[in-house]
Amino acid sequence: MALTPGPATFPSREAEDDYWMGAAIEEAKRAAADGEVPVGAVLLVSGASVARARNAMIATKDATQHAEMRVLKAGAYAAGDTRLPQATLYVTLEPCAMCAGAIVLSRVGRVVFGAWDDKAGMAGSVHDLLRNPKLNHRPEVKGGVRAEECGAVLSAFFASKRG
Repeated sequence: MALTPGPATFPSREAEDDYWMGAAIEEAKRAAADGEVPVGAVLLVSGASVARARNAMIATKDATQHAEMRVLKAGAYAAGDTRLPQATLYVTLEPCAMCAGAIVLSRVGRVVFGAWDDKAGMAGSVHDLLRNPKLNHRPEVKGGVRAEECGAVLSAFFASKRG
């Protein structure tokens, strides 16, 4: 899961978010080319990219192989720790319940996502598991980054499936 390093510095946090969401979108497009639901993710730890992943549920015949789960596992391995408080997770679709739970358990410091998911999103759409005050960890969350582009990748994929 090698990454191409990003620019050494960004003029703003918005520029950094835009750049890394672009990398996640590239992963989503690769997932679509593989016949997977096009969701991609990139994980930074202390500002350095350590992992990228895409959905692989069909290829692995494993419903847990969401992009977020795969990138968190690779990131924990790269960081040498299951807790990732210095991490920022970029993902093209609002995390589902399974992924939001893994994000909380991994203690990810910040989550940035693209498209909102009105059917399964757990960062504000259906529920807000990521910022639930009863949980012991609540990452900073920013949604809607390049949302139209992220949503277009998903829409095009499902339109092609419908014929």
